[in-house]
Amino acid sequence: MSRLSAVVLALALLANAAPSLLARQAITALSSAQVSAFKPYSFYAAAGYCSPASTLAWNCGVNCNANPTFHPIASGGDGNGVQFWYVGVDTALGTVIVAHQGTDTSKILPLVTDSDFFLESLDPTLFPGLGSSIEAHSGFANEQSKTAPLVLAAVQTALSTSGLKTVTIVGHSLGAAIGLIDSVYLPLHITGVTFKSIFYGLPRVGNQAFADRASVGSTVTHINNKEDIVPILPGKFLGFHHPTGEVHIQDSGVWDTCPGEDNPSTLCSTGDVPNIFEGDESDHDGPYDGVLMGC
Repeated sequence: MSRLSAVVLALALLANAAPSLLARQAITALSSAQVSAFKPYSFYAAAGYCSPASTLAWNCGVNCNANPTFHPIASGGDGNGVQFWYVGVDTALGTVIVAHQGTDTSKILPLVTDSDFFLESLDPTLFPGLGSSIEAHSGFANEQSKTAPLVLAAVQTALSTSGLKTVTIVGHSLGAAIGLIDSVYLPLHITGVTFKSIFYGLPRVGNQAFADRASVGSTVTHINNKEDIVPILPGKFLGFHHPTGEVHIQDSGVWDTCPGEDNPSTLCSTGDVPNIFEGDESDHDGPYDGVLMGC
């Protein structure tokens, strides 16, 4: 190989590697204080698995005891045809909490891989003026629509009775997917309020336009644990994309921020788990700084 050919080849390899190198350079580790700040929301997401009766009374055991300043407003769902959900006020954190029930890995994997799902425009009645180019997973959108009006009414009540101006949406797995759609839905109907979302084991929910929109209506953080396979599904080749805001928990326990959408670095889910055969279902439920998802 001539020297010129070698230089050309080296430049080509560098060009191909540049996005990953840049992504890796931009990744930073969270401090222990930053990690600890997520723990109340981790317990709130875990409490999404608890029955409506227990979350309405706020007596769901460890998950409820971890946030003693929470005041429930409403709850619902049957855990079968309709996922559990609850809404309330945390006076210490200064925010309204919206939580949705997740599901175990054996149940969510068919939902995110089944051939019956497709990308579809969101219901214009629930999402007025959003535009047909913004598309979401049909199964996730259907689940969100079952509780959308009830959740909206409960959030409006929580805001009016508390005087707060912040809403935080949490969820794990399927609950995270429903919550991400909520993060687009609620700001269309409630103004003058800051929305933020904190999700765990979030699957891909919509197309590029949806991912971009989700990053506008709410400040989104989605935390992925080690080699969890759910965050890489459905595949990008099907047109699905993640919003910005990934935090990836490494095997070492370090929490790394992953800038951009579907960051390809091996320090982030998309690069760390290139396919389901290299993932680990057991990582899906955590732990997330010691918190396991479930009631």
